Amino acid sequence: MTQGYERPDVPALNELGGLLQHLGEELAVWRRRSLKAEAELGEARARGGMLAGPEMLQARQRVVELEVESQAFRARIDAARDRLALLASRLRFLQQDADEGAA
Repeated sequence: MTQGYERPDVPALNELGGLLQHLGEELAVWRRRSLKAEAELGEARARGGMLAGPEMLQARQRVVELEVESQAFRARIDAARDRLALLASRLRFLQQDADEGAA
């Protein structure tokens, strides 16, 4: 009779073993995710506490583009200011020359 006897708890123990293995795999996945999130949070804190979501990254990129554009405009304004100063000095010279010629 002992040959045909199977412990009644073996199927339950096998099922429990499978569940524990699955639980261990799930915990490993969650651990990797939490470690990744903690690393991202550490990086964000190092950058001043700002988290970089998609909208934040787009906004930062747009700010960089606008700053570059602003620098280009400043350079153009400075060049135009220099040309205007040169034209003003030429105009003064021509006025002085015309005044001396009329006198």
